[in-house]
Amino acid sequence: MSLYRNFLSVGGLTLLSRIAGFVRDALMAAVLGIGPVADAFNAAFRFPNLFRRLFAEGAFNTAFVPMFAGALEQDGRESARMLASRIMSWLVAVILVVTILAEIFMGQIMLLFVPGFADDPAKLELTVFLTRIMFPYLACMSLMAAYAAILNSLNRYFAGAFAPVVLNIVNIAVLVPLAYLSLENLAETAFWIAIATMLGGIAQLALVYWAIRRADFVPAIRLPRLDKDVKRFWALAVPATLAGGITQINIFVGTIIASAADNVISILAYADRLYQLPLGIIGIAIGTVLLPELSRHIGAGRETEARASQSQALLLAMLLSLPAAVALAAIPVPIIRVLFERGQFGPEDTVLTAQALLGFAIGLPAFVLVRVLQPGFFSRKDTTTPTIFAGLSVATNIGISLLLFPSFQHLGIALATSISSWLNVLLLAIFLARRGHFRLSLAEWRKLATILLVAMVMGAVLYLFAERAEAIFLPGRPILLQLAALAAICLFGTLTYFLLAHLSGAQSLGGLLNRLRRRRAA
Repeated sequence: MSLYRNFLSVGGLTLLSRIAGFVRDALMAAVLGIGPVADAFNAAFRFPNLFRRLFAEGAFNTAFVPMFAGALEQDGRESARMLASRIMSWLVAVILVVTILAEIFMGQIMLLFVPGFADDPAKLELTVFLTRIMFPYLACMSLMAAYAAILNSLNRYFAGAFAPVVLNIVNIAVLVPLAYLSLENLAETAFWIAIATMLGGIAQLALVYWAIRRADFVPAIRLPRLDKDVKRFWALAVPATLAGGITQINIFVGTIIASAADNVISILAYADRLYQLPLGIIGIAIGTVLLPELSRHIGAGRETEARASQSQALLLAMLLSLPAAVALAAIPVPIIRVLFERGQFGPEDTVLTAQALLGFAIGLPAFVLVRVLQPGFFSRKDTTTPTIFAGLSVATNIGISLLLFPSFQHLGIALATSISSWLNVLLLAIFLARRGHFRLSLAEWRKLATILLVAMVMGAVLYLFAERAEAIFLPGRPILLQLAALAAICLFGTLTYFLLAHLSGAQSLGGLLNRLRRRRAA
């Protein structure tokens, strides 16, 4: 079926993006390290990203896609283009107003976003300055996400999935000379990275705009007008903005609380980038492909096919995310040491970041499952139910973060994010099942249990191999030797996992390859 083939395409390009992102993050850790300037930059970068994922990705990948896919399936290409034009005109207007207001009131806004910085005027001033530079990135990324959503609905996934690679390439092009020059003024370094981020956003938008022009599907941007379709879009988009961006909202809450302690924002940011690799490849890729797929099935009245797609997506997500989570929890220190420990990023920073990564790894399968289960609601134009669950998840995250932060700081925030995400998954699954939209067979439950067991065995293998190679991963050892050792351990763990999955019957390798190769039926 097309789900597997499209997931492979999007996931492969996302993997390329994340590899480039690792290079970017390693260079950023080397030039900024963990400290006041890194805290300021990470807070400044996180702020427009929060709005991007809430407004652009949240609204368009949850509210717009089902409407657009339905119009495309039932009314044809031109009707769908006109719908996209009317809705995108409103998106541009809203983003423009938000950007102008944010630039004017940035000082007051950042006091709410990072209240702990109020005790350090220099750090707060730098955060405001960097955020003002990077906030227009929101407008570029919002348009990019909107165009990508249209392309995805047209079964054209390449440009939207490749665009993040462009951002990372632009950042790397600026970071390499910065790492070579080793500027003593870290604030100046952060300024140039902020400029590179803005330029990368423009380059991403240019790529996706070129793709949608090639598809001959550029929606016209006009003065926004309110009609029944636009009203229906906003009725879906407002709650979907909260529900679809729940992970980002939880991270936002964590940032507010983390600002009360030095360096915690930077520690969480580096740990966050590591678990974003499997989340991006698996969760975002499956969610990107699954929502249009479900919307097309439901729009055409194919409920049986929709339920089958959801179940298969969940099994595929767990097949890939469980071993990733176990691996991050089993060997966090070697991973972080090899990727980040150089320049301004020292051995103590490695240990602290590894603790946060362990907390996030516990929730990684939940972060992925939210991406798999929410389309079951959004494709049926129900954004209210997952919004309520998202609100409960945020409330849980706030409560647990406040409870754990005084004693555990960065680890407490990571654990709170994971626990609240598991609560969200539980509620989503229960209500989908109660409505008859989702149900796993006994054989599928057995397969899930087997996947978990095999992943735990793989984790034990990784841990034992890392223990035996402990001397290689000591601080100061040659980076190429450490990189080769980590790659060998991960490769052996991956082979062990898929071999055991095949032998145990959890997933036949031949069957998986056949699904990935299978062409969509006419």
